Amino acid sequence: MDYRNEAALEFLATRRSHPPKLLQQPAPDAEEITRLLTLASRVPDHGKLEPWRFIVLQREKLDELAPVLRQEVLAAGQDEAAADKAAAAFGSPLIVAVVFSPVDSPKVPEWEQFLSAGALCLGLVNAALASGWGAAWLTGFAALNPEFGRTHLGLSAQERIAGLIHIGTRGDTPPERPRPDVAERTTWL
Repeated sequence: MDYRNEAALEFLATRRSHPPKLLQQPAPDAEEITRLLTLASRVPDHGKLEPWRFIVLQREKLDELAPVLRQEVLAAGQDEAAADKAAAAFGSPLIVAVVFSPVDSPKVPEWEQFLSAGALCLGLVNAALASGWGAAWLTGFAALNPEFGRTHLGLSAQERIAGLIHIGTRGDTPPERPRPDVAERTTWL
């Protein structure tokens, strides 16, 4: 095959997310984030609907939101440990909220549009990792609670967060983790 890209295959074979607690300052600047978002947006998008958008949460906004998030987790009936964990996740140098923003379409069902937003999340993590940054795709209370997104991030009633992509300077390399047994998860017909 003339089009085989060994470097890309090696990257995919060894890529691993960097948990937010391992990310350090500095975060990528606006120009670098724009480049990463441009790379990430090269995803399957049937009908070219672009059923997603980005909210870049920089350090100042994350500092403002972390205690609010903590209080909302407690108000939702979760314990102190859950509230602390949710607030601590906002300690990342930078977070990009990938917002699923469905488009009314007679040809492309909403679930396909949601898959496009999910593909974009992974694309952004991979673009950041390939560029030398540490990155991870998480959700948690801030992403899964629609009211938090509407109140604090300006999401409309039909939008939701597909993922919170944490990006920063790599700290320690996380240990390798067990990977799926592909043979066990595959059916050949």
